[in-house]
Amino acid sequence: METLEICPVILAGGSGTRLWPLSRAGYPKQLLRLKGDHSLLQDTVIRLDGLADKAFGPAEESTQLSIADPLVVCSEELRFLIIDQLEGIGRGPCRILLEPVSRNTAPALTLAALTASRHARDPILVVMPADHVIEDIPRFHESVRAGIILARKDTIVTFGVLPSSAETGYGYIRRRERIARLDSEGGFWIDAFVEKPDQMTAESYLASGDYYWNSGLFMMKASTWLKAMSYYQPRILEACEKAWDRGRADEMFYRVDRSAFEACPSDSIDYAVMERLTESYVGEQTNGGEKPAIAAAVIPLDAGWSDVGAWPAIMQLGAPDGNGNVLVGDVYGHEIHNSLLFAEHRLIAALGLDDIIAVATADAVLVAHKSHSQDVKRVVNWLKEAGRQEGNAHRRVYRPWGYYEGLDTGDRFQVKRLSVKPGAALSMQMHHHRAEHWVVVRGTAKVTRGDEVFLLTENQSTYIPVGTKHRLENPGKLPLELIEVQSGSYLGEDDILRFEDRYHRSAEA
Repeated sequence: METLEICPVILAGGSGTRLWPLSRAGYPKQLLRLKGDHSLLQDTVIRLDGLADKAFGPAEESTQLSIADPLVVCSEELRFLIIDQLEGIGRGPCRILLEPVSRNTAPALTLAALTASRHARDPILVVMPADHVIEDIPRFHESVRAGIILARKDTIVTFGVLPSSAETGYGYIRRRERIARLDSEGGFWIDAFVEKPDQMTAESYLASGDYYWNSGLFMMKASTWLKAMSYYQPRILEACEKAWDRGRADEMFYRVDRSAFEACPSDSIDYAVMERLTESYVGEQTNGGEKPAIAAAVIPLDAGWSDVGAWPAIMQLGAPDGNGNVLVGDVYGHEIHNSLLFAEHRLIAALGLDDIIAVATADAVLVAHKSHSQDVKRVVNWLKEAGRQEGNAHRRVYRPWGYYEGLDTGDRFQVKRLSVKPGAALSMQMHHHRAEHWVVVRGTAKVTRGDEVFLLTENQSTYIPVGTKHRLENPGKLPLELIEVQSGSYLGEDDILRFEDRYHRSAEA
């Protein structure tokens, strides 16, 4: 029996700005738990579980599927958060490719295809964004199995979501004729990819029955993608090959070369390749010329898909009350209709409102009419231009050793709560402008202060003078929690000089 390797490729580099203030650049939506017990990333990692439980294809030529460990592509800034989430579902270690800068999805997939082709015999890549929801996993597996038939034969497959409404926030795929080698539930050759339409055009798409929402999910052999890139986007392929070849393994990460990858053009999978394939349509034929005989196909997907792209999508994931409201957290509503109240940190009370979105986190509150939900990114852009941190990080900031959370700040002082994971340690470091007072609230702390090394337990404290080398460690089996009071002329996070760090972070913060 033949064994066919399936390699899940998870693109985890998105920032999810339209779900601000819950999603931030430092903790984007793929890490959030929006439905069920897992984050969107965790659900994506386990999405292909069970696909290989039975043989694939007719009995006389059945093929056993083998699902490889996921290959995750993400930014360096998110790498430890992603490891924590993978370990949280028992999936560590996985293969994690680090992008030093963002260059959109086509270079990210090219790096993944290069990695997969160097570690296996031309596996079929199942490319999944880390921030989508798919509710009906058996139906999704059916669509994947249909896609495998085509992906084995130099076809790049995408999945088109059966539209349930005239959506203007999605791109669309226009289908061509049905693919003869698939059954009646199979796919179609692609005629065109269509940009986000206006309302009237979207309604005509829905009425025609020839259009699907563009899901951003893809399948192809690693060699098929690299072949397409060599013809349509040779500059991207060359830059990615240089970046990969000059890269290095760093424990469970693979770091591609920064300078080579910075020189890579930025482009999406759709623009870089898929639209070019529809222009050189080959269907069931071979092309015969210089162009690669690669086809583009769409498999219909009716499996409860959502890209959770804006706050109204969160409402669709929830259970509305009798007035069409979705209420999450500590909320009170009176005479409100078709609204979302999402309280992460504090009470929200709303009276006499319709079609309103109200979201409260520890450091920000968003209030918007549902019709303006796509404009949330304007707020994020404004915060960035103003140099404010609310667009990038939450009050609770995660680090590989645990997290810290700002409690209070004022003239020449700042108070934080730190939580250090068992066995973890902060870097050996020094500050030029601030002193620190530590008070242990729970657990045991191992403190290095200059030439001293000592332990602190609950209700004990110590003082770290300005300019003193120091380190905080948790030698215990339970989380270490302490209060840190900083005082000095400058309290920014960039006032850290690292001398040694087990997580291989740079010397200057």
